Amino acid sequence: MKVKGNFKQVYQFKITLRGIRPPIWRRVQVPETYTFWDLHVAIQDAMGWTDTHLHMFRIADPRTGLETTIEIPDEDFDSTTETLFGREERIIDWFSPKSRSADYIYDFGDNWGHKVELEKILPKEEGVKYPICIAGRRACPPEDCGGDYGY
Repeated sequence: MKVKGNFKQVYQFKITLRGIRPPIWRRVQVPETYTFWDLHVAIQDAMGWTDTHLHMFRIADPRTGLETTIEIPDEDFDSTTETLFGREERIIDWFSPKSRSADYIYDFGDNWGHKVELEKILPKEEGVKYPICIAGRRACPPEDCGGDYGY
């Protein structure tokens, strides 16, 4: 993935797959310039998903506190809620020390839920190629296995 624009800071997230024990998780660092689409791709790569299904983020709007859905709309999927376009919404506008978490749902059939938690905002390190997965535990379940119940 090509990094968009110059950046000085990176956002460190811990992504934990919900409903699985012991936990499956990854720790990733991404440029502050990332959109939610870019964060989606970084999560796909870190978790080992194949990006063959729809996804969405649910996050509290830092201005209003209301839950907001951010996704890439699909004309074949009828959404009943208003959503924001993930390629336009930047993570820097949504995540901060006061607004630290979001839900990421991948594959609406298997309904893989992930907790996305901002751990730190760090200075960019010279010589590091971002995004980067710096830690994690356990292998990701295979695609289309029936969600946490089927796994």
